[in-house]
Amino acid sequence: MSEIQVLLFLVETLRCRMAEARLEPDRGDVAEKLVIVAVFVALAITVGVIITTAVTGEANHISQVIKNTQ
Repeated sequence: MSEIQVLLFLVETLRCRMAEARLEPDRGDVAEKLVIVAVFVALAITVGVIITTAVTGEANHISQVIKNTQ
């Protein structure tokens, strides 16, 4: 089997799978769920960064207060 035949076979297989995917009524659910999960992950990372910054800032403030009282 030559490279061109393999390529034609892969293209035809892809066409068949795309045609099957178009026939399914809930084909967009995966992409929608992926976007929702990505948004929640971004929000979780943002909240984590905010909390880390606040805790680090407070810890630095406490360290400075301790140094100033000594």
